[in-house]
Amino acid sequence: MAARGEGAVQASGWARLGAYMRLMRLHRPIGSLLLLWPTLWALWLAGRGHPRPVLVVVFVAGVFIMRSAGCVINDYADRDFDPHVWRTRERPIASGEVGPRAALVLFAGLCLLAAMLAVWLNTFTIELAFGAVVLAASYPFFKRFTSLPQVYLGLAFGWGIPMAFAAETGHIPPVAWVLLAANVAWTVAYDTAYAMADRDDDLKIGVKSSAILFGRWDRAMVALSHAIALGLLYQVGVMAHLGPVYDAGLGLALGFALYEQRLLRDRRPVDCFRAFLNNNWFGGSVFVGLVAAYLGRSL
Repeated sequence: MAARGEGAVQASGWARLGAYMRLMRLHRPIGSLLLLWPTLWALWLAGRGHPRPVLVVVFVAGVFIMRSAGCVINDYADRDFDPHVWRTRERPIASGEVGPRAALVLFAGLCLLAAMLAVWLNTFTIELAFGAVVLAASYPFFKRFTSLPQVYLGLAFGWGIPMAFAAETGHIPPVAWVLLAANVAWTVAYDTAYAMADRDDDLKIGVKSSAILFGRWDRAMVALSHAIALGLLYQVGVMAHLGPVYDAGLGLALGFALYEQRLLRDRRPVDCFRAFLNNNWFGGSVFVGLVAAYLGRSL
């Protein structure tokens, strides 16, 4: 009987661990990748193709930790809404597997873990990191009173851009702000596709989103946002003298943006979510073009 009881406790422990892992979205890395790509763009631009390895490790670790923290605080903020949305009703807080207080403790622990990475960063970057925490903690509440929380999300997901330049060079040049603006436009594009998948549920529970704001112009606004992002990314290439190899990467990203329009054509929730996932390839294409441009210089 004792052995059986110990097994039940162990099973319960594994179940709780699994709930915390799902709360941090460790089983769904797409959010981390969408946060990672602009950070890598900035690191390679700031380091002119040769970023310091220690900074790459620190920033990649920071991306995954802060994305997890952002998911935790997002689910805490949405704990009264998620049970009413088909795609989120099984999230750990919504289903009762993790309590709100435990989620806040986990969020604080993740922020503390991210802060430990600061020992490898200069003072300017550490000061900017406080902004990253504020953005991550406050973003989930913006959907309560604005129909364009994607703009704020773009700042939160792109804050690693000025941080990367500050860490690598000690200052933030104009190209960093153009890159951040490109990331905001890109975020509006992919998060609108994400919101299109939830539009019917959001209308029922009163949550605002860009998909609701844009209405029948939703696909057009996704296309416009992608076009703005690509235009700004092209300007980044001009400012950094990256050349046609980088432009080829942007051309590949354009192809993925056009494919997304095809996915969004019938506005079926499952296809809208596929369109959102497709943006991982958009971000990766830009990075490949960027790396290839700098490699071409060194050959």
